[in-house]
Amino acid sequence: MPAPIAYSLIATDLDGTLLRSDDTLSDRSRSALARAVAMGAQHLVVTGRPAPRVRPLLEDLGSKGLAVCGQGAQLYDAGADELLWSVKLDRELAWTALGKIEAEVGQVYAAVDQDGVDGLTLIEPGYQMPHPTLPAVRVERRDDLWTEPISKVLMRHPWLSDDELASSARAAVGSLATVTMSGPGTVELQPCGVTKATGLALAAGHLGLTPGATIAFGDMPNDIPMFDWAAHGVAMANAHAELKAVADEVTLSNEDDGIAVVLERLFR
Repeated sequence: MPAPIAYSLIATDLDGTLLRSDDTLSDRSRSALARAVAMGAQHLVVTGRPAPRVRPLLEDLGSKGLAVCGQGAQLYDAGADELLWSVKLDRELAWTALGKIEAEVGQVYAAVDQDGVDGLTLIEPGYQMPHPTLPAVRVERRDDLWTEPISKVLMRHPWLSDDELASSARAAVGSLATVTMSGPGTVELQPCGVTKATGLALAAGHLGLTPGATIAFGDMPNDIPMFDWAAHGVAMANAHAELKAVADEVTLSNEDDGIAVVLERLFR
C-alpha cells in the first residue's frame, strides 16, 4: 500500500507565486504540480484575478476543476465554464467607499472587475494596469465603471506606497468593504468579509477536503487569511514582510521555482 501523501490540497496564488514575472509557468513547476496530482493531491488556484483572467491559465494547465478567483469572491468551475458562487460588491457602496478614501488621501485612480465569467476589467483615466499583459478597457469617466455588476475595485495613488494606501483605505472605509493588498500597485476593495480564506474554505468543502489537508503558497498580505486557514503556509522569498511573518516556512522566489522546491520534497 502506498504511503499517504503529505497534503491532499495544494492552494497556490498566481502572481508573484506560481507564475514568473512574465506570466508564464516554468517547466519545473509544471512537472512538480503534475507529480503531486498524479500521487493524489488536488491543485487549486486561489487568486485575486477574476475568473475571465484565470481561464487561459487553467486551459494551459489542462485543469477542468475549481478555481478561487477575485480574492475569494468567485468560485469558478473550469470544466463547466461557470461560476458556482459569486459575491458582488454593491456599486453604490463602492462609490461611497472611494469618496471616503479620497477625502483622506486625495485623488486615487480606480478600476473595476465586472462580475461573471465574461466580465471586463474597466479602468478610468489615469489608472495604469499593474499587469500590462492582462486585458483592460479604458472608460472616459469614473461613472462609466458602474454600468454593470462588479466583484471588486482596484485603486492606485499617485505617490502613496501600497502599504500607505491600504492602511488609509482601511481606516476610511471601516466595515463598508474589505481592503486587500495583492501585489505591487494593487490595493483593492471587495465585499466585506470576503477573503481568499472564505473562497478556499468553500472550494475545499466542494472537494471534501479540510484545512488540515491543505498546504498554501503565497506572496502578499491578501494571502494571510489563506495561511491562517490552511495547515501549512509557505511564503515565497519575494513575499511581503507581513506574509513572511505568519508563514510556516519561506521557500525560494517565484522566479527560482520556489513552489517546485517544496513540492519535490513533499511528493517523492
